[in-house]
Amino acid sequence: MTTTRKLRLGPLPKTETVKLTFACPASLKAELERYAAQHAQTHGEAVDAVTLIPHMLEKFMAGDRGFKRRRDTIQANGPFN
Repeated sequence: MTTTRKLRLGPLPKTETVKLTFACPASLKAELERYAAQHAQTHGEAVDAVTLIPHMLEKFMAGDRGFKRRRDTIQANGPFN
């Protein structure tokens, strides 16, 4: 019996994009490519690592409690209060 584990990142929404360029270690690139392959297998839609990166970052930031607290404080009080 094969156990399919749910990936943290679900199906990708269609969104407007802005191009950014960044450098990463070769080992991270390889891991991203492996994740993309598993994502494609799980959701039945081919996707490359470059397409996944923004969604992974968004999910990471959404789960960062310290970042959210600071963001909410700035939104409530302004950046200089």
